[in-house]
Amino acid sequence: MGELKKNVQEPDVNQLRKVRREKLADLQENGRNPFEITKYDVTCHAIDIKNNYEEMEGKHVSLAGRIMQKRVMGKASFCNILDQSGNIQSYVARDSIGEDAYRDFKKMDIGDIVGLEGEVFKTKTGEISIHASSVRLLSKSLQILPEKFHGLTNTDIRYRQRYVDLIMNPDARDTFIKRSKILSSIRRYLDGQGFLEVETPMLVSNAGGAAARPFETHFNALDENFKLRISLELYLKRLIVGGLERVYEIGRVFRNEGLDTRHNPEFTLMELYQAYTDYNGMMDLTENLYRHVAQEVLGTTTIIYNGVEMDLGKPFERITMIDAVKKYAGVDWNEVETLEQARALAKEHHVEYEERHKKGDILSLFFEEFAEEHLIQPTFVMDHPIEISPLTKKKPENPEYVERFEFFMNGWEMANAYSELNDPIDQRERFKAQEELLAQGDEEANTTDEDFLNALEIGMPPTGGIGFGIDRMCMLLTDSAAIRDVLLFPTMKSLDK
Repeated sequence: MGELKKNVQEPDVNQLRKVRREKLADLQENGRNPFEITKYDVTCHAIDIKNNYEEMEGKHVSLAGRIMQKRVMGKASFCNILDQSGNIQSYVARDSIGEDAYRDFKKMDIGDIVGLEGEVFKTKTGEISIHASSVRLLSKSLQILPEKFHGLTNTDIRYRQRYVDLIMNPDARDTFIKRSKILSSIRRYLDGQGFLEVETPMLVSNAGGAAARPFETHFNALDENFKLRISLELYLKRLIVGGLERVYEIGRVFRNEGLDTRHNPEFTLMELYQAYTDYNGMMDLTENLYRHVAQEVLGTTTIIYNGVEMDLGKPFERITMIDAVKKYAGVDWNEVETLEQARALAKEHHVEYEERHKKGDILSLFFEEFAEEHLIQPTFVMDHPIEISPLTKKKPENPEYVERFEFFMNGWEMANAYSELNDPIDQRERFKAQEELLAQGDEEANTTDEDFLNALEIGMPPTGGIGFGIDRMCMLLTDSAAIRDVLLFPTMKSLDK
């Protein structure tokens, strides 16, 4: 039955498209091609009029946008215009715009982009509107927008045709406006703290700084293989060596991994590095940054995600990875002395591991299995095992662990931070261990970066560094269910496949 309905509707859509093209042809034949118009003077947006009606009443305004609704009633009509800020109604009367112009207006379609001038007033029902004195067609829509009452609900089409999603779904438009404000707020905060925004290479010969599988490509001019960066870390640390004491970068990174509600192969990462501080300083910065952004963008430090309230106003919880595993899995890792004991506990608790995994790796697997899902409120999980932290300073009192934390909210990792390793000799040994893992088949292991080691030998001051997942931050602050909802153009499988 559904297929029959589709077959019945399809010719109607094609006919509507044909009519629109005929209207365009008629305009062009009469020397009024809308695509030849190059500009239109806009004096205000819909939200300006609605938010400042007392000041705007009776004033002559000019705005532009897309016709979303249209009701023609003889000598007078109403239409609804959508611009970036939202919708506003316009009253269009034949006696106000002229007989020829009114005839042209009646031929306009839903989706057409128009420029509209007129006076601000309220209708008898109290709706803020514009009494049009002029309506000009600026661009002809040749496609048919989705049915107005239900909007665009097919998620696959929403992601593939984001331009239609932004037109039809006010929530989507609001999400991406908020995303832009979030990024601006982050920059304002860091700039105010004396950080410099910098840019580092995306095409690199050695993709290091994270445990991830890179995308690879070939650069014809040099006849060399390059990789797309998986992290921003190693180049930003070079800048700390060079004497830029506070630096940050917000940019795309690329990881050749799977797709799900929290992962996209290209995503936005922010990393920052600050000389003469440690991971405790990074915790303070994270708390202050999150509070600043939430307050500035949302007007509150209490956010609600999927019905769950999270309080950014309270001090964030701080717990070690060992204590988190003890709390949620009932296993005290302080009592685990050997790899054999760790493996036995893993088997007992049905935690899967690989032969190459060491004691610290298995602790991390326990944490992922039992603790992560419980970390709903803002929480810093500190002091990771050295095996999973090749770029981090050891804890002086316990060199099996490092000065590292991961920041969690809603059971998600939101940020990852270190007291950065600045000992070139120790770093070379860590790279060597990573190379061994690579040889054993770990495609996410780091490879030795000789130039980075040379930079460390020049001398890097004690430094705190952190990486923030910007997309997940946007998800939480906009109450978006999936990462694709906060990426304007998420990665999609080709329709040709």
